[in-house]
Amino acid sequence: MLKANRIKSEPQPSDGLRISIMNRHTLNDGVTPDAGIAPELYKVWLPQLAPPASLLGDYYKRGLAWEEFEDKYNNYLDVPEINDRLRRLIQIAKLATVTVLCIEDTPDFCHRRLLVERSSLIEPTLEVELK
Repeated sequence: MLKANRIKSEPQPSDGLRISIMNRHTLNDGVTPDAGIAPELYKVWLPQLAPPASLLGDYYKRGLAWEEFEDKYNNYLDVPEINDRLRRLIQIAKLATVTVLCIEDTPDFCHRRLLVERSSLIEPTLEVELK
């Protein structure tokens, strides 16, 4: 099963393996550690599955429309090295519960939703859950 949730959510036994898919664990300055993202909130960090920093900057600082962000992130997931990592994540999620984590409060405008949606397209039998 592949789940998605907010990294600052309280870990639950039903989360299985909690994986951060954020490119950094800092405040907006990019340097100061975010005290709310303690190492005990996740077991594995896969920043390669996060949107590239330049794409995040375009969205948060330069006003890139969400629809364009979606397209660019989905194109990023098609990069062979990234797609291989995603497929490995899917294989793990077929064997055990995995919860991917990022900072957004809801999945509506969040790459964790896009990653889970792409995963279910790659592997239609994969059970998924978004929070």
